[in-house]
Amino acid sequence: MNLCGKSLISLKDYTPAEIRYFLDVAKKAKDEHKRGIRKQRFLGMTIALLFEKRSTRTRCSFETAFGEEGGHPVFLSSADIQLGVKETVEDTAHVLGRMFDCIEFRGFKTRHVEILSEVSGIPVINGLSDDFHPTQVLADLMTLEEHFGALKGKKLAFVGDGRNNMANSLMIGCAKMGVDVAIVAPDELHPESDLVKLAEGFAKEAGSTVLITSDVDAGIKGADVIYTDVWASMGEEAKLAERIKLLKPYQVNADLMARTGKKSVFMHCLPAVRNNEVTPEVIDGPQSVVWDEAENRKWTIKSVMLCLLGKENE
Repeated sequence: MNLCGKSLISLKDYTPAEIRYFLDVAKKAKDEHKRGIRKQRFLGMTIALLFEKRSTRTRCSFETAFGEEGGHPVFLSSADIQLGVKETVEDTAHVLGRMFDCIEFRGFKTRHVEILSEVSGIPVINGLSDDFHPTQVLADLMTLEEHFGALKGKKLAFVGDGRNNMANSLMIGCAKMGVDVAIVAPDELHPESDLVKLAEGFAKEAGSTVLITSDVDAGIKGADVIYTDVWASMGEEAKLAERIKLLKPYQVNADLMARTGKKSVFMHCLPAVRNNEVTPEVIDGPQSVVWDEAENRKWTIKSVMLCLLGKENE
């Protein structure tokens, strides 16, 4: 499959077969690493890592995955460049496109990722925007498959802030790959209706379902995976007190995990705020697979870079 030259802004732009390809290449990359195989597929190549938002897993995944393949990652925070301040995003895109082989952007506006892709002429990867977090969902799907052996027919329930970038991206990614997905959130925090309709269309094609509900028990029933995220995303810290009051009934604790009726696993994109969205007994307990999930950020991100740069078969 040839994905060389494409950008990854959202998984809604990729077919189930293409997402499957990303996952298969990620598995291969992880296996190579375990067997001590060290290739240099990015030798002589460079990637610009643009970060408006802080990061642990995304930054470390991109830097280690690109660097151990012989490439040179260049980290650029908002304090380092003029992006959107003294220089338009378009001007930054023109410059970076002439100096780098690939761009990663982690920030606020999804439109900035789109402009970088439209203008730079090189592959651009969305490392997180206000609307989508596609590389995280690839890692989530990889982790789900590692633990259950298959994706199709499984159920994932996202519990918490149902209109954030993780809920959006899980809804799209799961629907496309045949995973039943439930977004369990207060009415005030349900995802946008247009995105729900889009996900429902993908689910119909894949034979899966999309459920949006404020009823915790209805949403988590039969879930193989309980997933949550922070109650106030980066940039929304001022809303935290309000969110705590609104979302306390949606906290993932031992009681909620037991009410699924299955031996469910717990997932979180991290960082986590213990005793807000999840209790320590869950995230640090035997049902948690968050560390496998965090590690898989590296392998799925390496896969995306290999595929978009046309290096996966070397």
